[in-house]
Amino acid sequence: MDLDDERVAKRRKTMLEDDRGVGQQTTTEMETLPHEIIVDILSRLPITSLVQFKFVCKGWRALAQDPLLADMQLSWKAPTTNPCLILHCDFPIRNQLYFVDLSVHNHDKDKVKRLYVPFQTSMPEFDVVGTCNGLLCLSDSLYNDALYVYNPFTMDFMELPKSRQYSDQEVVFGFGFHPKTKQYKVVKIVYYRNTSSSSSYSRARRVVYPQSDVQVFTLGTSAWRSLGKVDYQLIRRPSEALVNGRLHWVSRPRRYYPARRLMSFDLEDEQFREVPKPDCGGLNRCNFHLCVLRGFLAAAVYGNYGKLEIWVMKDYNVKESWIKEFSIGAYMPKCLKQNLVRDRPLKIWKNPSNGKVVRLLCLLDNGEILLEYKNRVLVSYDPKEGKFTDLVFQGIPHWFQTVVHAGSFNWINTPS
Repeated sequence: MDLDDERVAKRRKTMLEDDRGVGQQTTTEMETLPHEIIVDILSRLPITSLVQFKFVCKGWRALAQDPLLADMQLSWKAPTTNPCLILHCDFPIRNQLYFVDLSVHNHDKDKVKRLYVPFQTSMPEFDVVGTCNGLLCLSDSLYNDALYVYNPFTMDFMELPKSRQYSDQEVVFGFGFHPKTKQYKVVKIVYYRNTSSSSSYSRARRVVYPQSDVQVFTLGTSAWRSLGKVDYQLIRRPSEALVNGRLHWVSRPRRYYPARRLMSFDLEDEQFREVPKPDCGGLNRCNFHLCVLRGFLAAAVYGNYGKLEIWVMKDYNVKESWIKEFSIGAYMPKCLKQNLVRDRPLKIWKNPSNGKVVRLLCLLDNGEILLEYKNRVLVSYDPKEGKFTDLVFQGIPHWFQTVVHAGSFNWINTPS
C-alpha cells in the first residue's frame, strides 16, 4: 500500500468513526425522551424515511417494530392526503408493483421504486382487491382462488384459505376494516350459473349470472362464511370506497330498474344497503366512479370530452348532503398527445371504468386534485387557478393503475 492509499484508508476510517459517533450521540439523545414522544415523532415521518430509519441500528429497528408506532400512524394520518401511491402494472409480461412517495419531505429524484412481492412465484398474475390501513389485498387474476394480504413495506404477508369455487363464475371483491369491531374482512361476491343451462342466459353479448353467493372471511379466523345470495348485480370491479366501515360498489342496471344504484356492505352487521345518490343525471348511467376524499364518500361523474364533476357526500347516508364540490374541464396530457397512434394493450385492464379518459384519485395537502389519465399519466389539478400539471417521475411504468395507499408498519396479530 503506497502513501496515498494509506491516507485514503485513514480518511475512510475517520469518517466511519465519526458516523458511528453521530449515531451513538443521536441514539443517546433519543433515549432521554419519553418513549411515547419518540414514537409520536416517528409516526409523522413519511414511510420511506421510516424504512431507512429501521436499518440504522438495532435500537432504532426495535422502535420501528413497536406496535404503538403503527397505531399512531393510523390514528392521525389522513389516508387520502399526500399518500404514497401504489402503481399496479401488468404489461408487458409480468405483474409488478411500484410506489411513488408524494410526501413534501421526499426530495429523492428517484421517487418511483419497485416493490417486492414475496409470494409472486405462487401467484404471478394478480389484481389489487383493495388497500386499508397500510395493507394490500391481492387476488389471483387467473383463477380467483388465491388471496393474499400483505404489507409492502414490512414484507409481512398471509395467504387466506381457499373459498368455494364455481365452474362458471364472475367475482366481485372488497377488503376493509371496521373501526368498532377492529376486524379486517375480505368480501367475495360470486355470481355464477349452472353449466347445463348456460346457453339460455346470454343476452346482448353479455353473459348473465342469475345465481349469487356472498362469502366473507374475517382475518384471524380459519374459514370463509357464506351469507347466501345478494339481490343486486354489482359492476365487476373491487370496492372503490371504504367509508364508515362500509364498502361501496355501483350496481348494474336491471331490466325493470335501469338506474344505477350505490350499494354498501356494512362490515359490522354484514348487511347490504342502498346509499342515496346526488341529484345529477350522470349517476343513472355507467359514467361515474366512487372514491374517498378526505374521509367522505365521493362520486366522479364523467361529462363530454373528458370533463369531470366531483360530488361529495358531507353527511354520510343523507341525500341532501351531496354537493358538487369541483368541476374539472377537459385536458389531454402531453405524452398522450404524442402517443395517440399507439395501440392500447388488449390485456392490461379489465376494469370497466378504464375506458374513461380520467380517473379521480385523491386530494393533496396543497388543495390540488390528483388525477390519472388513461392508465399512463399522473396529473395534478389546481381548482383555484384551473391549471393542470403533468407529474413526471423517473422510472414510472408505461401502463399502470394507481392505488391510493396509506403506507405504515401495520400488521394483523393472528392466533397461531
